[in-house]
Amino acid sequence: MDLYRTALRPLLFTGWFGDPETLHGRSIDLLTWLAQQHQYPLGRLLRDRLTATYGCPSDRLCQTLWGVQFPNPLGLAAGFDKDGTAAAAWQTLGFGFAELGTVTHRPQPGNPQPRLFRLPRDRAALNRMGFNNQGAARLADSLRDLRRITPSPLTIPLGINLGKSKMTPLDGAPADYLASFQLLQDLGDYFVVNVSSPNTPGLRDLQDSDRLGAILDTLQRANQGQKPILVKIAPDLTDDAIAQVIAIAQRHNLAGIIATNTTIRRDGLLTPTLTTGNRPQDEPGGLSGVPVRSRSTEVIRLIYRETGGTLPIIGVGGIFSADDAWEKITAGASLIQTYTGLIYEGPALIRKTLTGLLQHLDRHNLPNISAAIGLDHR
Repeated sequence: MDLYRTALRPLLFTGWFGDPETLHGRSIDLLTWLAQQHQYPLGRLLRDRLTATYGCPSDRLCQTLWGVQFPNPLGLAAGFDKDGTAAAAWQTLGFGFAELGTVTHRPQPGNPQPRLFRLPRDRAALNRMGFNNQGAARLADSLRDLRRITPSPLTIPLGINLGKSKMTPLDGAPADYLASFQLLQDLGDYFVVNVSSPNTPGLRDLQDSDRLGAILDTLQRANQGQKPILVKIAPDLTDDAIAQVIAIAQRHNLAGIIATNTTIRRDGLLTPTLTTGNRPQDEPGGLSGVPVRSRSTEVIRLIYRETGGTLPIIGVGGIFSADDAWEKITAGASLIQTYTGLIYEGPALIRKTLTGLLQHLDRHNLPNISAAIGLDHR
């Protein structure tokens, strides 16, 4: 029996123990404590037990991208661990990688609360957090301390998602992203340029070809090919706009594209009102979970088709099961990420997804997960 889904989630969703953001903070606090237990024998035993419960180690799920080895294709999406305080805990739950952030150059509090809502009938979440984080320098200090420990408590790749500071004007965006990148360049396994969150005013305007090109040019000059740099795009772009992003990514030798961020669309929602008393259609913010699932897969399929599978894709949006993950991988995603699915399904989602992917490989007589990438196109 899945105790999270049958007992704990219904209890947490009542609101008796706090609003969604409060519960999220407590979850991060618990995982941060868990991450610190590597130095104690009993702590290591606890972590080993959790890994045995939630993980699913298999060579068939392992792959190497950009010279980085991923033990499995399922990662934690950006936004869950903004400041990287639980960075050493995600491997314990069975994730193959984790993406930290979004982090900005300057610390910032984010948007006014309440700013995180559940839509249970839609299996979705709505957030307008606004890149609340303690800044790139604080994240750099935390990761530097972790990487100094021998043996290292970090055993999975870490991505770092970079955003623009709210106070920085759009024209100053290239320098703002560069400042964060330079602080963190030696500490992440890959980096993501986030120009697609709907919660920072004007940010999505940076998906415009000229502005995005300026940011990528600035970063790649500093990078000199040392670290993989990807761009994260919105599901609300038209297919023509996505084609322009693909062209920019190829022109600037990006390592890949993350598809997709949250959506500002509100089509067909079943949840009548939020805790504010307003309809979801009347509240600003980005919608994640099941409502974005189909569009994110469409975008993955489009990118794979337009590039002939030559540009790696990280697929995110509405992954609640192994079937959801398989759909995105066969559409063209090399790696996949979850966030809202973890809230609704709990940590058991990780093992269920990975064991389910192995079953899909068996059904299709495929030797490993790499052989499934883009299978729909063949």
